[in-house]
Amino acid sequence: MQAYLQPQDDGLPVRPSGPWVVEKLDYLERYINIFVTSMRDKPWRGTHYIDLFAGPGKCYVSETKAVYLGSPLIALKALYPFTGYFFVDLESDTIAALQQRCSASPVCDRVQCFVGDSNIMVQEIVKHISTIDREFIPGRWSSLNLVFLDPQGLDLHWNTVASLAKLNRMDLIIHYPQMGLGRSMSQAFKAKEQTKVDLFFGETKWREIYEAWQDKPGLHRQLIDYYKERLRRLGYEEVLRGDETGYEPLMRSAKKRTPLCYNKRREARRDHIRGLYVKEDSLWPPVRV
Repeated sequence: MQAYLQPQDDGLPVRPSGPWVVEKLDYLERYINIFVTSMRDKPWRGTHYIDLFAGPGKCYVSETKAVYLGSPLIALKALYPFTGYFFVDLESDTIAALQQRCSASPVCDRVQCFVGDSNIMVQEIVKHISTIDREFIPGRWSSLNLVFLDPQGLDLHWNTVASLAKLNRMDLIIHYPQMGLGRSMSQAFKAKEQTKVDLFFGETKWREIYEAWQDKPGLHRQLIDYYKERLRRLGYEEVLRGDETGYEPLMRSAKKRTPLCYNKRREARRDHIRGLYVKEDSLWPPVRV
C-alpha cells in the first residue's frame, strides 16, 4: 500500500501530463509546506485543503516515463497535515483511484471525495466549512483554507471562485488557462450564446478587451489585469513590498518565464482588512495574522 503514496507506478490510473507539470507541482508542494508550517500552532478551528480538479492523485509524463505525485497527494503528505481535505473530480473511476491511494495515508479519515461537476460540488464544501465556522467558540479562530484550482481546459467558472471567497480565510491558487483561452476566444467572441470563456470570467466584459486587443501584443496582460480586478472586488487586495516588481503573485516558469499559476492570498483579520501578499518568482508571501 505504501506504493500508493510514492511517485511510482502502483497499477492505478494516472493523469497524462506534459513536462511542465513537474515545475508546477514542485512550486505547489513548497507553497503548501510554507502554508502549513507558518500557520500551525494557532487557534484555527480547522485547516482545510480543497482541490476541485483533483485527478487520480498521480501524473505520468510520457516524455520522461516518470510518475509524479499529483496535487491531492502532495497536500496529503504535507509536513503538517490539514484537519480536512476535499477532493473533487468529474469521473467516478478517477475518484476511485484517488480514494484507494488516500487509504494508505495515516490521515485518510480526514479526506472527503466527491464525484461531479466541481462548479456544483463547491457549494457543498463551502456549506460544510461555513457550518464549522458559524458557531462562536471563545479563543478559536475561524477555519483557514487553501484551494488549488487547476482544471484541464476552461472548466473553472467565476461563480466557483466567488463562492470560495465567501469563506472568511481563503487562499486561492488559480490556474490562468492562457493556452485554452487563446484557442477559444476567437470563436467565443463571435458567439451569441454564453460560452465557457464567459463562465470563466463571470461576465462578458472580456469581449470588449478582446475586441480592442486581439491583434495587439499584450492581450493576456489586459485579461489578467481584468481578472485581478474582479478578485479585488471579492476582497483580495494586492500588496507589493518595495523590493518586488512582479505584476501578480504567481508560479512562473523559470525556463520560459511564462505563468503557471497565480496565488491570491486574503487574510481576514480582526479589523477585517483583507490582504493579498505577492512575490514574483517565489511562493513566500509574508504571513500576517
